[in-house]
Amino acid sequence: MSHSDPNCIFCKIVEGKIPSRKVHEDEEMIAFHDIHPWAPVHFLMVPKAHIPSMAQVGPEHAGVLGRMMALAPRLALEAGCQPYPAGGYRIVVNTGEHAGQEVHHLHIHVMGGPRPWLKG
Repeated sequence: MSHSDPNCIFCKIVEGKIPSRKVHEDEEMIAFHDIHPWAPVHFLMVPKAHIPSMAQVGPEHAGVLGRMMALAPRLALEAGCQPYPAGGYRIVVNTGEHAGQEVHHLHIHVMGGPRPWLKG
């Protein structure tokens, strides 16, 4: 697996070649608003290393994925989700075409806000 794929839209966002509305960025990950949101709050968390999907995740990815999951609650609140238990958010990882994965670079959807949502 390479660190970057020159044909991947998320790799291009990571590299700054395509603009995004950033929610967070550090040395291992970037989070940005979805350009076609399904909910009032909808952003993506993406590891900077090119991992095609959850199906390719191994023990060497545990650190970055753990940090992404631990950061998601804070980012969700900062983006406008209301606190648990009355509020909340959904975390989704689509893996493969049957699951609806459209971009083959691992990404975590964080969605929340008042219902009804466009999808889900």
